[in-house]
Amino acid sequence: MATDAEKLTQLKSAVAGLNQISENEKNGFINLVARYLSGEAQHVEWSKIQTPTDEIVVPYDSLAPVPEDPAETKKLLDKLVVLKLNGGLGTTMGCTGPKSVIEVRNGLTFLDLIVIQIENLNAKYGCNVPLLLMNSFNTHDDTSKVHDLISIFGPTEIDILASLLVLTHFQIIEKYSKSNVEIHTFNQSQYPRLCADDFVPLPCKGKTDKDGWYPPGHGDVFPSLMNSGKLDALISQGKEYVFAANSDNLGAIVDLSILSLIMLMYVYNISVTPKTLADVKGGTLISYEGKVQVNEFKSIEKFKIFNTNNLWVNLKAIKRLVEADALKMEIIPNPKEVDGIKVLQLETAAGAAIRFFDHAIGCNVHRSRFLPVKATSDLLLVQSDLYTLADGFVTRNEARKNPANPTIELGPEFKKVGNFLSRFKSIPSIIELDSLKVTGDVWFGANITLKGKVTIAAKSGEKLEIPDGAVLENKEINGPGDL
Repeated sequence: MATDAEKLTQLKSAVAGLNQISENEKNGFINLVARYLSGEAQHVEWSKIQTPTDEIVVPYDSLAPVPEDPAETKKLLDKLVVLKLNGGLGTTMGCTGPKSVIEVRNGLTFLDLIVIQIENLNAKYGCNVPLLLMNSFNTHDDTSKVHDLISIFGPTEIDILASLLVLTHFQIIEKYSKSNVEIHTFNQSQYPRLCADDFVPLPCKGKTDKDGWYPPGHGDVFPSLMNSGKLDALISQGKEYVFAANSDNLGAIVDLSILSLIMLMYVYNISVTPKTLADVKGGTLISYEGKVQVNEFKSIEKFKIFNTNNLWVNLKAIKRLVEADALKMEIIPNPKEVDGIKVLQLETAAGAAIRFFDHAIGCNVHRSRFLPVKATSDLLLVQSDLYTLADGFVTRNEARKNPANPTIELGPEFKKVGNFLSRFKSIPSIIELDSLKVTGDVWFGANITLKGKVTIAAKSGEKLEIPDGAVLENKEINGPGDL
């Protein structure tokens, strides 16, 4: 059996022959695997872990008010760039393209809402806040296909074809060409999956299509931003800070109070929010040896805050740390299986970089800044009357008295966006809903109201239709007779 040193030597030789990726990507991949094989890990002494104090995780309500002078606000915003992590696919909701082009509300996609928000900001203050999209190779390959179609069919006809194809970089730029927002894209790294048994890159065994590769997590945003040339370009334009967030988090908007905070003396800020029962995947902030860190544990019940992955980071600090190869975040091994072959992909998370930045701080924000859409159950919430839409911002309806959102459980029949939308004539009113659980072949009519605790379960092989105008309050429906 090969030693770790032998595995690494063989791997370097194999990776050198992978012409599909750049030298930067090859080096980054080799370094990541070398760290993994060395057993490098952050050894945490539990006795030193403490709940963060308000000095290192600042309560949002304690932040200074937004400057009243619009000219001062413009100065702040002109130093900012917004970066959305846009490489995720909507596969969990049955989509093949980027998740950010799923329609969220009123025919508008995640990306539409992001652009509208920045448009309004630029128009209100006369500033120039650009938008960067970090895509993955999963969408990059389709770019050339769509670009070819545009040259053949023209921009009008391509709008029709867009519903059948992935919306990609050229379409994005074309779609928002009349916007007052500068939009730039760059790709995160592309790494080969490793065969778990012998540590040979999967593409070296003939698997050269997309299944042979993977994007190494959003921790890759920092070196990718540098390697793309975008980082140096932004710094040369006078930009100082980047606000980075997941494109599917509808609550991740530019906040002037947080921007003012980080402009004071900090180079890195990460937002957290009060933890709920729904927060089962993600990290928390801890105080460790006097510094704030992101950590993920199997049991974090005593920690009441949850990482939103909303980051505010100084651009020059990113450049300095990337050039020094100092961002050695914890490695997340992610085992997979491709065509019966067990493979391993090594990933990192952006939030874990906080411990490498001097003058880093957390901010405990309101729950409204964390509104991710990970499944169709989340889509039901944001498409309902529980939220309102204005100027690109999705905000909670004040008519909802319960501070918590209702819990929604939808069966596999609703998993794909297409199926989900087809099963609702219109989204029910859920302002007074506490919980909803739906299983089986259930179809909803128009103008339905759900209140309290509602369970709807169609019997196997039977279709259950909820009629137009139905009002269901604290009901358990198992058939037409229960309506």
